[in-house]
Amino acid sequence: MLKSDTPGEPGVSRDRRKEYAVKHRIAAIGGWLARRAENVLVLMLAAMFCVFILQIVFRYLLNLPIGWTHEISVLLWLWLVLFGAAFVTRESEEIRFDIIYGAVGPQARRVMALITALALVALYVISLPAMVDYVSFMKVERTAYLKIPFNWVYAIYLAFAVAAIARYLWLGWQALRGKAPEAFDPTKAGSGV
Repeated sequence: MLKSDTPGEPGVSRDRRKEYAVKHRIAAIGGWLARRAENVLVLMLAAMFCVFILQIVFRYLLNLPIGWTHEISVLLWLWLVLFGAAFVTRESEEIRFDIIYGAVGPQARRVMALITALALVALYVISLPAMVDYVSFMKVERTAYLKIPFNWVYAIYLAFAVAAIARYLWLGWQALRGKAPEAFDPTKAGSGV
């Protein structure tokens, strides 16, 4: 390996610096994408809130109920939940049995993480072909008011399932490599906001 002749970095090879630069760049891109996913989630929530208020105004103030607002609210709620679970929620924010998880040591947490990862990857992989068939089949049906094809409505589940498979493969790999998930710290617990 070539040694660096930079005075501030004795003994660090050029290959190591390039590797660090690539990892830093990937982390920066990942952070940017995570923030954009949060932005998309905020926009969906804002749109759902506006449509909900519009529905209240038309129904109770103008005595003119409109159905498309309910349809958009339900569609946005479905997309909010699955998009958020797939691309925004961190592993540490997921629901687990903290009383058991926090009471065991790092080795037991690793085993629990590995079992969970294997089980969830298996379930999602087994269900994915059936869901692809179902979503593809639903292109023949449309929503009542806006006539949106149902395959568009349910397509978010496919993105969610693929993201969950990737996430739990990564978590299982981390557990196999010896990295235990962090123990639950009740002093850092929050509302998730």
